[in-house]
Amino acid sequence: MFAKGTARRLSIPRMSRKDVEDLLGEMLSPEREARVAAGEKVEFTYASPNHGTFDVTLSSEHELSAVFVRTTNARVAATPSIPVSSVSAPTAPAPITTPTAPPPVSAPTAPTLTSARVPAHAPASLIAEASRLRASDLHVADGEVPLVRIDGALRPLAHERATDVAALLGLSTEDREALAVRGSVEVLVKLDGAGAARIHAYRAAGGIAAAVRLLPDAAPSLAKLGMPVALDDLVMLPHGLVIVSGPAGAGKSTTLAALAQEALRRRSIVLVTLEDPVEFGLTASERSVVRRRQVGRDVATFEAGLRDALREDPDVLVIGEMRDPETIALALTAAETGHLVLGSIHARSASSALQRVFDSYPPERQPHIRTQLAEALSAVIAQRLVRRASGGGRVPVVELLRVTTAVANTIREGRTSSIASLLQAGRRDGMLSLERCLADRVRAGEIALEDARSLAADAGSLTAYLGD
Repeated sequence: MFAKGTARRLSIPRMSRKDVEDLLGEMLSPEREARVAAGEKVEFTYASPNHGTFDVTLSSEHELSAVFVRTTNARVAATPSIPVSSVSAPTAPAPITTPTAPPPVSAPTAPTLTSARVPAHAPASLIAEASRLRASDLHVADGEVPLVRIDGALRPLAHERATDVAALLGLSTEDREALAVRGSVEVLVKLDGAGAARIHAYRAAGGIAAAVRLLPDAAPSLAKLGMPVALDDLVMLPHGLVIVSGPAGAGKSTTLAALAQEALRRRSIVLVTLEDPVEFGLTASERSVVRRRQVGRDVATFEAGLRDALREDPDVLVIGEMRDPETIALALTAAETGHLVLGSIHARSASSALQRVFDSYPPERQPHIRTQLAEALSAVIAQRLVRRASGGGRVPVVELLRVTTAVANTIREGRTSSIASLLQAGRRDGMLSLERCLADRVRAGEIALEDARSLAADAGSLTAYLGD
């Protein structure tokens, strides 16, 4: 390599073609890879927010090689071609290891936490690797091997055990003090070219642990979610409450963000969100306005933020989590007074989501809440994510309850046990039961029968649908 105009020897292990492809990441697009494979020398400019701008040359006479030339300072530093063995890399062992990379090559491609200066071997690199593997989560703890969750299953990301997680995550002095006092702290950091990461660090037996959720830059479209039933009509409702429910990790936040983005795209609205923390990016159209507020940063509580929001001329309100009676009551009031409210609740089914709302209140208040919910509720989406039968990802299975006159009467009377039969009979009204959705996915070869059986609340109904 060249440093300050002087040639210097850089000693690194010989790299496989896969190592270089991984390091190039998004720079080695399918179009560029095809041109290189055809014998062309591909030249382009790559801008790294943390390391400046590079002129990049890709070529492949006998082996793939890359040249990076920094262009942002007066003294140009260049990296000579890095030859890569044309022999295929051996099959990787069960633990995933991040390849050792020369600094000039890894600099433009490896995402780093923007909130702090983090060593190259720290979770910044682990997060980059987790993102490349399309993991949903990364788990790190003092004295333990880091793990990633891919398609719902945990697997080791490296052989080495982590030490001093707080330092590796680059937590600020303020965050560390909060961690010491409260026992946990949550930080949202942006990654260079790889979305964002929500880091939840907490004290545990043995030291500090952290759960890192990988988030994309922008909310996905409804079309890209692969939902088994159309949901886009819900965002066109002039008012009402739409609840998205499911267990942790079921994709509730993703669906909520996709609904919000669809509303911004299709309508001329003011959309106000209350989130903890702000996650997916939302893009307003020329006809729409979006205002995002983070609980704990922009507003003290969901309840306080929702009270404020009602004075902010909103058309659509997005509530990241309806977690307490006060927030639920305000959401119902907003839905009754001409606003469309999109909110999430931790519940495994449509009926349990309704019961969760009822149980938030003492018995003497429940009749009033049931009446209010029967008037305000428009739909409940209960979802899960299930591994693809062919491997390589998960697909959503959904239970969709739409509020008809019969459903409203059932809610008013508190007979949540009758919701299952209303779902089965409501197909003409656009409803979908969990068991029918599971059966459809099994017949399409998308999920395994054993996975469907493990999720079905009514095994008999699943069997009947499979026999249709």
